[in-house]
Amino acid sequence: MWHVTSVLLQVSKKRPPVSPELRAMLERVTEPAILLTVDHRILAANAAYRAKYGDVRVSGSSCFSAAHGYDSPCDENGGPCPLRATLDSGTRQRVFQIHHGATGPYHVDIELEPVLGVDGRAAYFLERIHEIPESASKPRGELVGRAASFLRALGLLQRAARSEVPVLVLGESGTGKELAARAVHQMSARQSRPFMPVECSGLPESLFESELFGYEQGAFTGASRAKRGLIDAASGGTLFLDEIGDVPLPFQVKLLRLLESGTFRRVGGTEPQRADFRLVCATHRDLSAMVREGTFRQDLYYRINAFPVILPPLRERASDIPLLCEAFLQQRHPGKRAHPDALARLVQHDWPGNVRELRNVVQRMALLADGDELLPEHMPLELLEARRPPAAAPPAAHAFVVHDLAPLEQIEAGYLRWALDRTTDRATLAKALGISERTLYRKLDDARRLAGTKT
Repeated sequence: MWHVTSVLLQVSKKRPPVSPELRAMLERVTEPAILLTVDHRILAANAAYRAKYGDVRVSGSSCFSAAHGYDSPCDENGGPCPLRATLDSGTRQRVFQIHHGATGPYHVDIELEPVLGVDGRAAYFLERIHEIPESASKPRGELVGRAASFLRALGLLQRAARSEVPVLVLGESGTGKELAARAVHQMSARQSRPFMPVECSGLPESLFESELFGYEQGAFTGASRAKRGLIDAASGGTLFLDEIGDVPLPFQVKLLRLLESGTFRRVGGTEPQRADFRLVCATHRDLSAMVREGTFRQDLYYRINAFPVILPPLRERASDIPLLCEAFLQQRHPGKRAHPDALARLVQHDWPGNVRELRNVVQRMALLADGDELLPEHMPLELLEARRPPAAAPPAAHAFVVHDLAPLEQIEAGYLRWALDRTTDRATLAKALGISERTLYRKLDDARRLAGTKT
């Protein structure tokens, strides 16, 4: 918590002068940071902010207009507002958002804390801005997406990255668990050290110990010289155990001993070796069910499940499919694009193989397309024939009313609540309804107020 004791700070609707003490406090922050008033006005920015974003976004503008182009606070436009959260709690708050800059939208982790005056009250607010270079809300970076469920997972990865807490990435096959693990590594203090992935499902039980721990010369027939294990190779960095649910039960106890003691012995060796790594695990299995069945150790499960992060399947973030398609094409086939009819069919597919399956389909379509556009005719036949089950039809208008006739706003409010339950992306919903996002947010606010008056 920041305190300014030399002057009594007052909150005003006018833009007050920034004292030397406040400017000095702001410049001590190494990452991009701005100073805000309680009415969202930007008073000043530090050198890191000006170097990255320039002064044009600062000149007395609001934080919501500088970051999003809004003409009202974020919470009035369907998003989280860090300043409102800080005012409500009185303590530091963090919010994951999409900001819009000269190069397009990008993911940021906003950390905002109150600056207290001598009266002990919050007078100003210090906002730190952490960009997430490993992710993108446009086609660049490794993790791409804008859907709410995807952003929630990405926000959790960002929170965990700066600590040493073990992270367990959960999700169906093809959802990008290794990419998530790499993002945790790249956002951590160990980013300059090795990232060592270990495919647990591909290692025979007889090789687990020697591959992870290494072995001494003469430890077994054929061990003509000593060999470092993968734990040694990950020293100072991140050890990623992919498909941890496939680790053989006899080896799980040795893995647990490694995690609890921080030491291990090479096969054939007697001297304990010190391990230095950050642990990230991933699996598509239900480990809690495996614990109940006795196929996964309970103590190991509690050790690796300190910070679970669930990656959503692609069918739950279908609004990201056009963005992902564009990203895949830019990586391998720049200049090509998917035709709207092809995108519409791709969005309707269930994608049991998730993002991995989508990437393979897009690459195949790009190879079959002689021109610049990927058309439905370039899609695999089995994908064209397999259609997603039709969505449940919207309830009839009379389902929203008590009598035969009712105010139109009541019927509209009921339909909006029904529609909102069936999408996690309000931009997609607004497009489907043929209205702007701002109009959608206003109508949803009206619907909530209407529901409040009826309770």
